[in-house]
Amino acid sequence: MVHQNKPELLLPAGSLNRLKTAFLYGADAVYAGMPGVCLRNKISFTVEELKQGIEYAHRIGKKVYLTVNLFTHNRDIERVENFIHLLNELNPDGVIVADPGVFSEIKRLAPQIPLHISTQANVCSALTVQFWKNQGASLCVLGREVPLTEIKEIRQMCPDIKLETFVHGALCVSYSGRCLLSNFMTGRSANKGNCAHACRWKYKTYVATDSNENDVLRQERYYIEEETRPHELMQIDEDEHGTYIMNSRDLCWLPRLNDLLPIGIDSFKIEGRNKSEYYAAITARTYRQAIDDWFNHPDTWQPDRYMQEIETLQSRGYTVGFLDGNAGPEAHNYDVSASAGKWRFAGVVRGLNENRLIMEVKHKIVKGMCLEFLSPYQFEPIRLVVDEFYDASSGASVEALSSGRLGQAIEIPIDTKTAQKLPALSVVRTCISE
Repeated sequence: MVHQNKPELLLPAGSLNRLKTAFLYGADAVYAGMPGVCLRNKISFTVEELKQGIEYAHRIGKKVYLTVNLFTHNRDIERVENFIHLLNELNPDGVIVADPGVFSEIKRLAPQIPLHISTQANVCSALTVQFWKNQGASLCVLGREVPLTEIKEIRQMCPDIKLETFVHGALCVSYSGRCLLSNFMTGRSANKGNCAHACRWKYKTYVATDSNENDVLRQERYYIEEETRPHELMQIDEDEHGTYIMNSRDLCWLPRLNDLLPIGIDSFKIEGRNKSEYYAAITARTYRQAIDDWFNHPDTWQPDRYMQEIETLQSRGYTVGFLDGNAGPEAHNYDVSASAGKWRFAGVVRGLNENRLIMEVKHKIVKGMCLEFLSPYQFEPIRLVVDEFYDASSGASVEALSSGRLGQAIEIPIDTKTAQKLPALSVVRTCISE
């Protein structure tokens, strides 16, 4: 039976522009944070911009959730308490929390704000969901390790609390962010929002063989060497499946939405607060279209056209992770850690100057290049060969322009009908040949 309510489409927002881009392309809500009290240090929001973003969202009927999902040490307590007082001023639609101490303090000092339990809290069973409900939580984000069969069971066993699942984004090589590899190798803590992504680096593997006194039995020991640390060999354990310190593919549940949507999950979450406006636009428009189309035609829905669109993003290849149980070898990319994909983020529409579209340049633009403009009002891209364009700062006709300085922009002649489909913050891409 089809669940009657669409899940909330929840996008990441690492800046005010990304927040607005996500909403423009169909997100129902975004989540954002501030350095020091969330698990992302590279957040470009100021307090004033957070306030502006929340007010903007409320004006257009959207929601903003703030993350306070760090695990506290004593040195964090005063900062957390100061931020909780700020919450009362900002008035978000919810706060995402992992630490039980932070949970209880928000409940005490800002009782009117709904509390959401972060994936960092490792909620993987109905028992844990029920525990947090009893504490006063209004929503639980299920761990990425929960398979489809158990998601269904949790929904059935916990019908009176909202559930959220990640459907897209980076996967940790370990257990939902509980990784010490970055901290060990660089002193940068993954659990304080400063991950160095050491799991993506290039390694060499070495083997050494020991023998016993009778030289009969031999034991092999394995080591890895990171390319910038020559002769610094680190011993690893390896079983019949191989080593787990490897490069995870990115999570993508898009091809399985037909399995997920009937369950009645309340929120579909996309990872990536440090990603670009292009990432926010592509993920929002693709999942928005896919969800809406499934609700309109659930019996004939197929994922192919949406996967073609999502594959225009840079990624490490896609996996459904733990959706069907334990992730197998196909969940990792053992060959390369570089992102794949031919398409590049070319620019962002900033507005109109009479009959010219103003586009901020994010990738080198050359005369004769084919650009794809992604309208928030239609799924098919608008293709345009730029036979002429002008430097927006000088008005001079140019053959090429790079994104060398912040705000570098071009003006492209465009007809009125097409321009109406491309409001400010519309994103543009270009295909780079192999």
